[in-house]
Amino acid sequence: MPAKDIFHDVVRSALENDGWVITADPLFLKLEGEQKMYVDLAAERLVAAQKGQDKIAVEIKSFSGESFLGDFHTAVGQFLNYRVVLARLDPDRKLFLAVPIDTYQEYFQDGVAPLSIEAYDLKLIIYNPDTQELTQWIS
Repeated sequence: MPAKDIFHDVVRSALENDGWVITADPLFLKLEGEQKMYVDLAAERLVAAQKGQDKIAVEIKSFSGESFLGDFHTAVGQFLNYRVVLARLDPDRKLFLAVPIDTYQEYFQDGVAPLSIEAYDLKLIIYNPDTQELTQWIS
């Protein structure tokens, strides 16, 4: 099992407070012949208007390493690999990258981050680690 991000419990709590039910912590993925992969969380929420469920997987990142760009490269690489595997194993589940609000405000407004978000169609959940709230969904 991989180590949990320092904000794992914060994002889990924020999702639950927002009406999501955590269905896996972590979400185990494995294609035949491949190594095991673990996305941090899987969650579901009933959608009354659609008479169905929204299903998400969330990869949580704190971006607390020495280099934002190094952390960003790792996060995007994981995100893209997880999305490919999810498309095969659970195509109805949408993948999100959870990013702390201060990191989003400082690094995701210009430079390579917004270009990559657009080019790779990255879906983001912005969270506030201090208030344990989800502040923005970008999809």
